[in-house]
Amino acid sequence: MLKIPEHQVAGHKASDGLLGPLVDDSGRFYKPLQDDERGSREVTFYTSFSSNTRVPDHIRRFFPNFYGTQLLEASDGSGLRPHLVLQDVVSSHLHPSIMDIKIGSRTWYPQAPEDYIQRCLKKDRETSSLSLGFRISGLQVHGNKELGHWKPERKVVQKLTADEVRLALRKFVSSNSSADPYVVPDSLFASSVYGGSSGILAQLLELKAWFEDQSIYHFNSCSVLIVYEKESVLKGGPSGAQVKLIDFAHVVEGNGVIDHNFLGGVCSLIKFISEILTTPDECLTTNCLQDSERAVLTMGTATGSEQSIYNA
Repeated sequence: MLKIPEHQVAGHKASDGLLGPLVDDSGRFYKPLQDDERGSREVTFYTSFSSNTRVPDHIRRFFPNFYGTQLLEASDGSGLRPHLVLQDVVSSHLHPSIMDIKIGSRTWYPQAPEDYIQRCLKKDRETSSLSLGFRISGLQVHGNKELGHWKPERKVVQKLTADEVRLALRKFVSSNSSADPYVVPDSLFASSVYGGSSGILAQLLELKAWFEDQSIYHFNSCSVLIVYEKESVLKGGPSGAQVKLIDFAHVVEGNGVIDHNFLGGVCSLIKFISEILTTPDECLTTNCLQDSERAVLTMGTATGSEQSIYNA
């Protein structure tokens, strides 16, 4: 049986009669194809990527498995529509903490219609994309079985400043993440999630090394999805931290040119995460505490699901 994804933090949601992705109980994710060239572009990418022998095997683990396309009843009731059938990358997690980070200071591709470019450019300027090379599109931090999860409103998250992005990345790996505007994140799980030989930073560095050479594709407006199992970390177990690349409706051929837009964004994200690992107590200074209070007040906007109890 198909259902609405419980842990979706960004993108179009299949709720209130709207078109959006669906999932099943076997670990598959069904993404409806968009009617314009974006839908065909994403199918073309997955088909090409799946058979491209120039993509190293160790890099393929950063991409969802592709199982082709399938005609399914659309979530908005509009009838049969082709869907991409992909790996549901969070299905193996019972209590996932998730962050969707759109990479690149430019989220449009040169061949796009002018009106679309202008819309993207406006959003890039109004968010941290232009200044930082990435922006947080959405996040969810699991608290515990009793408290559920902290999930700030997406429109608020996407407008974070550089200091607020630093704070969000710290809250993501903190034991005290909540909507409480006066709680300063402790970054207690930074080493477990971001650090180590298999942590988020190591995985991003592996991706960075590939992007320093690869010129097959240009990944416009793609996201890095970071997922870890906080309940396991709370019990002293492994984080199961994963990095996945998602959203390929704007990928174009690289034509032998390195994708500096994506590479620059990844390098910027690496810098932010490295700072948390090397200066875990940075937010305990007086100045940073003042900045944190302001930022947390901004991020603490509650939504209907933010304080809801999460039932496994």
